[in-house]
Amino acid sequence: MIYRSGTIGRIFNAKMEHGDDLMACLKNLIETEKLEAAVFFLLGAIKQGQVVVGPREAVIPPDPVIRVFNDGREIIALGTSFRDENGEAILHIHGSLGRADTVITGCLREKNQVYLVVEAVIMEICGSGSQRILDEKLGIKTLSFKQTNE
Repeated sequence: MIYRSGTIGRIFNAKMEHGDDLMACLKNLIETEKLEAAVFFLLGAIKQGQVVVGPREAVIPPDPVIRVFNDGREIIALGTSFRDENGEAILHIHGSLGRADTVITGCLREKNQVYLVVEAVIMEICGSGSQRILDEKLGIKTLSFKQTNE
């Protein structure tokens, strides 16, 4: 395990409205506010989207299993945003999306269209040197840390 400490900076409350693209809204806020790193909590409903629900087999690199839905689902989710080596904010959001007695749990991908409203609490992480860099062995961009002079 590797880790670094940081501090909580600004805290944002945001509301994504009916028809908004959840991922695009989050990325826009992150870019507008120039957040280097953040953690966020999401609560509301998604009309349609797609979720990675696991790998086909537990091998590296993973071959993702994707579930697409368009039936309107309640969502509760937790996510992070860290910049990659090119300075792009890379979102990583895991959540549970339920409708009636069925639930999909996994990693949100691509476009997820808001149904009614999604509320977000976004906390800026300052000073940790956190990044999301491609791990060639795993085949995914994963949490990493900038080198320090300590």
